[in-house]
Amino acid sequence: MTPNSLSDSVEPADLYRDLHQHPELSFAEFRTASTVAHRLRYMGFDTTERVGRTGVVGVLRNGAGPTVLMRADMDGLPMLERTGLPYASAARGVDRDGNDVPVAHSCGHDMHVTCLLGALQGLSVDRSSWRGTVLAVFQPAEEIGQGAQAMLDDGLYERFGRPDVVLGQHVGPLPAGFLAVRPGPAFAAADAIRVVLYGKGGHGSRPETTIDPVVMAAATVLRLQTIASREVAATDAVVVTVGALRAGTKENIVPDEAELLISMRTFDPQVRRRTLDAIERIVRAEASASGAERQPAVELFDSFPALVNDPAGVARTRGALEAVAGGADRVLDPGLVTGSEDVGLLATAADAPCVYWILGGADPADFTEAGSPADMMARSARLPSNHSPLFAPVIEPTLSIGVAALVAAARVWLGPRRSAP
Repeated sequence: MTPNSLSDSVEPADLYRDLHQHPELSFAEFRTASTVAHRLRYMGFDTTERVGRTGVVGVLRNGAGPTVLMRADMDGLPMLERTGLPYASAARGVDRDGNDVPVAHSCGHDMHVTCLLGALQGLSVDRSSWRGTVLAVFQPAEEIGQGAQAMLDDGLYERFGRPDVVLGQHVGPLPAGFLAVRPGPAFAAADAIRVVLYGKGGHGSRPETTIDPVVMAAATVLRLQTIASREVAATDAVVVTVGALRAGTKENIVPDEAELLISMRTFDPQVRRRTLDAIERIVRAEASASGAERQPAVELFDSFPALVNDPAGVARTRGALEAVAGGADRVLDPGLVTGSEDVGLLATAADAPCVYWILGGADPADFTEAGSPADMMARSARLPSNHSPLFAPVIEPTLSIGVAALVAAARVWLGPRRSAP
């Protein structure tokens, strides 16, 4: 299927399925970007491609008034989808290390793109009811925390104007039809750390002649878990996850080195600094305890700050979200979300408020016995979530609510159209 082979009048659900079947890795969103750009031009947006490498920007000016930035991320993940859906991804791509990997939209960015295109269509056909400028940003490379900064470095605001607010949403395993938003610190800061532990290889039958980096790595993984449990106060939020441990090629060969990939999430800058220091201290101490003859390498390779929702902006927007969801009881406070998002960089760079909410995407049938919001959140935690190979939002009502939420939120910030005298 070519990028624009779907007709311009295609149903949003069909567009979503198409995007879901054709995910692309960070900074390789060529097909997705082409599809987005084609549709923006069809709607009448001034459209620019290749902003921040593979990003797309659409501008719709409709008289004097505020500028509202509406953002969706586009990239998929290097993982195999196991949903069994008829439109499941079988795509493959090449990751940053040059490896051929499966690719899946297991974080929901396909839903984000489809919802934003639907919202932009709604605003473009009803220009008589609002005034101002809609700045549509389709961002690459959120999954590696580099896409927002890449677009800023490519002159996003110098070229297209500075927004008065930054709006967006992220699908998650709340019941479809519900939304969730939290004022203040909302999504965690993210740091990605690569650790290489150096040992001395040899035959597996003679471990006494080696310095085993696999044992060193195993001890390090276990010790890292004590940071959250023993070094950070229970009132402070921190997550340290070792997502990859790579070492060796054969059962009877002790390798020369082992690699750990670590994900760290925090909300407080002081807690972040303390945790980074603890990771490096533990890594070096375990290497020393193992008799390593070479110091380990510790590299911070991806990093972006916590997403902070503007409290006044959330208060201003919340009523519109409640109207879309069907009542105040259907817009929840999700608590601190330890997932991370680089959309906050767009707001910080513009010195504009950020309002970013969660779009429920789970099957409502899974929540029939969840009475209170606490029950609902507990049930949500037991369902396949973002980055799970089983994560798959139900298309409806997720898509309709997502489109309506973006339109309603934008209208809160756009100026009303003045009546003729």
